[in-house]
Amino acid sequence: MGEASKIQPAQLALFFLFVLFLEKAPHITLPSFFSSGEGIASWYGRSDAGIRFRTADGEIFNDARDTCASWDFPFGTYLKITDIASGKSVICRVNDRGPQNSLGRAVDLTKTCFSKIADPAAGLIRVRIMPLSGPQETPLPKTS
Repeated sequence: MGEASKIQPAQLALFFLFVLFLEKAPHITLPSFFSSGEGIASWYGRSDAGIRFRTADGEIFNDARDTCASWDFPFGTYLKITDIASGKSVICRVNDRGPQNSLGRAVDLTKTCFSKIADPAAGLIRVRIMPLSGPQETPLPKTS
């Protein structure tokens, strides 16, 4: 083995810190970040009871933006959400945590985001979720 293939002490330390972090945050799993999945999507908006002024990542909540809440992806991750019934898709950015774990839903979309792929009156839809990127610090462009 050459020098380039040796594991450096700093790399090993970072690996152990990462493993320790996963133990403290069991809701974050590597497979969900790297693979697509299916689940139930719902929507939420400013008028819903319990909606806070700020999202979990500290942004001011704006239900007119293409953003979503998820426990499975890091903040800033862009997701392609496809309504399985209609085939319509939307791209949104994770900036909040939810939905409530006991509800069995995979993702909560803002009402604006949900309405681009389904009628909000439906309430719940079956979706395919595909991560398009890792965490990004760049916000989505403003929509008119």
